[in-house]
Amino acid sequence: MVETAGGGPGDGAAEVLDRPLPDGVRRRVVQIVSDGFGGLTLGELPAQLRQYARFAPNRRAKFAGNAMAAALETDPLFRQRIGEKLREAQPELSGALDSGSPPPAADPLDVAAAAYVLRPAGWVKLVTAAGEEALRADAERADEESRAELERLREQLDRSREQTRTETERLRAELEAARKEAEALQRKLRAALSDVKRGEAALRKAQAELEAVRSEGQAQVSAAESETRRLKARLAETEAALEAGRKAAREGRSVEDMRVRLLLDTVLDAAQGLRRELALPPVSVRPAETVDAVEPGRMSPKDIAARALSEHDPAILDQLLALPQAHLVVDGYNVTKTGYPQMPLEKQRLRLLGQLSQLAAQTGAEVTCVFDGAELAAPVLLAPPRGVRVLFSKPGVTADELIRQLVRAEPPGRPVIVASTDREVADGVARVGARPVASAVLLKRLS
Repeated sequence: MVETAGGGPGDGAAEVLDRPLPDGVRRRVVQIVSDGFGGLTLGELPAQLRQYARFAPNRRAKFAGNAMAAALETDPLFRQRIGEKLREAQPELSGALDSGSPPPAADPLDVAAAAYVLRPAGWVKLVTAAGEEALRADAERADEESRAELERLREQLDRSREQTRTETERLRAELEAARKEAEALQRKLRAALSDVKRGEAALRKAQAELEAVRSEGQAQVSAAESETRRLKARLAETEAALEAGRKAAREGRSVEDMRVRLLLDTVLDAAQGLRRELALPPVSVRPAETVDAVEPGRMSPKDIAARALSEHDPAILDQLLALPQAHLVVDGYNVTKTGYPQMPLEKQRLRLLGQLSQLAAQTGAEVTCVFDGAELAAPVLLAPPRGVRVLFSKPGVTADELIRQLVRAEPPGRPVIVASTDREVADGVARVGARPVASAVLLKRLS
């Protein structure tokens, strides 16, 4: 059926195809558009086709086929430009279509595709005829293929029947051989089953004997392991006790020897110092002659008291440090907070330790400075100065307790001087034989 959409009779542009374009014709139309596509400028192409301008013709026909067919149908100007490219490429076919007499030898699909693009008078009939011709050709081709396929299937069926007969005979022969072999195997199987039953009976007997031996062995091993663990535990306890005894003996002997040696050195140094200082002549006066220490007209007790040093005089500290083997123990923060409390703790420590180092070099005395570990906000990286031992109390232990431990560790008779203003510390060290001095006295001596 042909409808007219404006224009006079025979106007090909007014004719409308009232059915879908046959597939064969559509493929030829897309190929014509793809071939003429490359001869157009980008401005001459519809907007939806410009993205395919750089594609090769085959790739363009593959990816833009639907878009080109739609543009050819809806855009008359684009169809006219493609028609011009077709006239240039196939002038004879185009002229024949314009004259209304397509070449009889031409492919109906090519004729229909060219007519669809050029739209000459009667192009719808050409397209419809080409579609019907293509359908008839497809039907004939399908019929031919069906007959050929039927013939091929008949031949294949005959071959299959022959193969089936041959295979059936072969299988019958194999089945007979297998039946005979199965009978022989059954006889062998019955004999083997008898052997297996006898073997299983012997195996069960052997397993029972093995289980009994294993149980007895495990019991013996368990008993031996228990005894071994007990002996090892006793041996470990004995070794630990022996080592503890040896360690205690070594430590006790080492501490006692150190205390005795230090006390002996103190006594010897004191005796030698007295001998050098006094330089006494041989004894010519008996002790009884010295009972009346003050004679009439001589110095009175008040005069002697007037010449004694005050307990706040730094000279007292020098006299104490001049004693043989003297040991000065300093309550660090007590001294620094007495002398310069406004300084940070770190600078307090550095200043005091520097002064104590000079004092140790001057007097030769042993000097130990004790700081309270609870005052620390972070670990201290400190290189102790020469001649000064620096100690920080452990967590939970105050500097006062550490000072008392140091004093108790010294042997009786050794001169130990403790510098602290804390009355509890002074009284505690005095009870165990140490000499307390005020922090102010030490500060005066250091300055």
